[in-house]
Amino acid sequence: MADLTAHRCATPLGPFTVLARGDVVHASGFTDSVEQLARLADSDPGSVAVSADDHGALAAVRKYFEGELAALDVVETRERPAAAPFRTAARQALRRIPAGATATYTELAASAGNPRAVRAAGSACATNPTALFVPCHRVVRANGSLGGFLYGLDVKRALLDHEAKHA
Repeated sequence: MADLTAHRCATPLGPFTVLARGDVVHASGFTDSVEQLARLADSDPGSVAVSADDHGALAAVRKYFEGELAALDVVETRERPAAAPFRTAARQALRRIPAGATATYTELAASAGNPRAVRAAGSACATNPTALFVPCHRVVRANGSLGGFLYGLDVKRALLDHEAKHA
């Protein structure tokens, strides 16, 4: 029996895949690599079934790219069970950054409850298994530069531009 099921769709920024159990997204990103996402979700890639069926999270992604930015807010995600408490807090704080806005890593650390944990905030973004739904792309460096993004800075810039246009 499959642990998670992979569902894919095309977006203006390339393929987008979610790994889900029921309605809950365990991993997501701008990739068609089930293996990459399974690792992010701490799952065995061999236990992931691939489905041609649509998924509610993908419907939300399509609405997002049509300009309905809030469509992502209703998608339920699941944090990895072994995630450190600060990472969990930081990812919860990420979901509070409104579409069209950005926060610095310093602001994210403070919002997650530890203003001195700036590097840990960066790590929470870098290891975020549910990209787009947990919007780590909205976090920038203190000087306003983009910082990093697992799926590339071109994708991060495009997401921020899309949100600025539709917010």
